[in-house]
Amino acid sequence: MSDARTLMRQGVSPSKLYLPKIDPVPDSIFVYLCQRFGHIGEAVWRQRFDDGLVMDTFGTPLTPDARYQHGTSIHYYRQLPDEVAVPFAHRGIFENEQLMVVDKPHFLTVAPAGRYVAQTLLTRLKAHTGNAELSPIHRLDRETAGLILFAKTASARSAYQVLFADRAITKMYHAIAPYKADLQFPMSLCQHLERGEPFYTMKVGQGAPNSHTDIALLQISECGGFAKYALSPTTGKLHQLRVHLHHLGIPILHDSFYPVVAHKAEDDFGQPLQLLAKHLSFIDPFSGEPMAFESGFELELSQFI
Repeated sequence: MSDARTLMRQGVSPSKLYLPKIDPVPDSIFVYLCQRFGHIGEAVWRQRFDDGLVMDTFGTPLTPDARYQHGTSIHYYRQLPDEVAVPFAHRGIFENEQLMVVDKPHFLTVAPAGRYVAQTLLTRLKAHTGNAELSPIHRLDRETAGLILFAKTASARSAYQVLFADRAITKMYHAIAPYKADLQFPMSLCQHLERGEPFYTMKVGQGAPNSHTDIALLQISECGGFAKYALSPTTGKLHQLRVHLHHLGIPILHDSFYPVVAHKAEDDFGQPLQLLAKHLSFIDPFSGEPMAFESGFELELSQFI
């Protein structure tokens, strides 16, 4: 029987599907897939079979007339969309038996989702290492650069995720945003964040605070119009840092969601969001030793005059 490592293709792992007991029994696996995933369409499923993208547990491609046998499993790949190549390289920071620490560039999605599959950091790392068990322990927005942790095994992922759940990891980001003299730093911001409109954005709402960020001023540009800030969140709400600075009237430079949603072309890499995951530190759950990592990327305030 093949494992996930041998079935992985160019860093992309297939989906695994268990075939349950059904009455009446489908005429074939092809018929079952068309029934279960009707939104995909028969033509797409037939093309996947023709391309060898539907396999048994041994990795052998199946034909459309393959017999349905409950209690077994199959593997299948979805056809990948054409993706614009992200022309920026990631950087390895640290690696041991359990953990990889990587510097993610701007514009690279962390893990396959939606229209991004091949052009993701996880796919790149799986293709490079051959490790199908590799998985991100936390998330960064596609637009955000900087440090992200990857677990090399499922057990390691569980152990490191506990640190995030218990808020036992110290995170610090750098951001470049407008400077307002009437804002006094350092400050702590505690707010209730909820889904906004469009649904993939967030907003400050009513209710008990569910987000917290400490904000410090690091540097003011020569013209006085922009500044570099240190952002230290203790919670991890979606777009938390972007929403918090927008709420203060200093939205992060080149933010395509806040204050106004303005989608960019897929091949537009000209104005990266000025947000960087700069520092991570924690006590390692396996060694008990303190760990601290610093991104090799920098946000240059001097280019904004």
